[in-house]
Amino acid sequence: MYIATLLTDPAKPSLDGATVQALQGAWGGGDAVWLAADLAAEFPLDTLPDNRWDVWADLQMRGVDLVVQPSAGRRKQMLLADMDSTMIRQECIDELAAEAGIGPRVAAITARAMNGELNFEGALRERVGLLTGLDAGVIDHVLNTRITLMPGGRELVATMKANGAYAALVSGGFTAFTARVSAQLGFDENRANTLLIENGALTGKVAEPILGREAKVAALQDISARLRLRHDQVMAVGDGANDLGMLELAGAGVALHAKPSVAAQCDIRINHGDLTALLYIQGYARSDFVLPD
Repeated sequence: MYIATLLTDPAKPSLDGATVQALQGAWGGGDAVWLAADLAAEFPLDTLPDNRWDVWADLQMRGVDLVVQPSAGRRKQMLLADMDSTMIRQECIDELAAEAGIGPRVAAITARAMNGELNFEGALRERVGLLTGLDAGVIDHVLNTRITLMPGGRELVATMKANGAYAALVSGGFTAFTARVSAQLGFDENRANTLLIENGALTGKVAEPILGREAKVAALQDISARLRLRHDQVMAVGDGANDLGMLELAGAGVALHAKPSVAAQCDIRINHGDLTALLYIQGYARSDFVLPD
């Protein structure tokens, strides 16, 4: 058995009953259940439709995300999340570079690295090197003035944890940022790279070894083993090429507002919904959401 979930942007709900009913009829699905009015609905299927990606592409043009997945085990016991452009709206290193006056230069390297055009570790060393001498106080300034949370993140973490799940933030960014974001969102632990600082300024180097694609895979393996969870009980979410390893290994790998080359390699692609989409595709209704204090 499979479940088809249709959802849209909570900021401008636009999912209508006619769309859900038409797809349900075309695919011979069971009765539809609305998880949130005008926003998210699902229905069961006996088989995986051959034309799901054609339908997905059509719905994308109408602002609707479509996810088809096995119904068994879709509610996960662990969330493994990327940070930059996933749990927050920004890329932290780009924001530091903007304060240093070299924003466009660093952002261009970041974009190529996240799209898989550059080796992640090498690109990170290059970008950090460009920040040599930057006052370390800029980190707090960026955190306080430039970093904003991705909508739905608090509800995602709080709801999954209230239902027994574990939440880990694993980033190719920096511990100075993951520590704050992790605490704000309620993650159980966080892992990231460490910017090296001497005499109150960035040295232009990052502590080795660098946490990149393979380290994210290792984090999934290590944490799930520690918690005695199978990999298929894990939901991973990210947007860049360095996330692909963990997205492929997890039972549910979610490409959230991801680079096209990354999304193309994932079966779960969320381009219109926010982080609450990860709850809807697990079968949580809006009334099930836990709102953090």
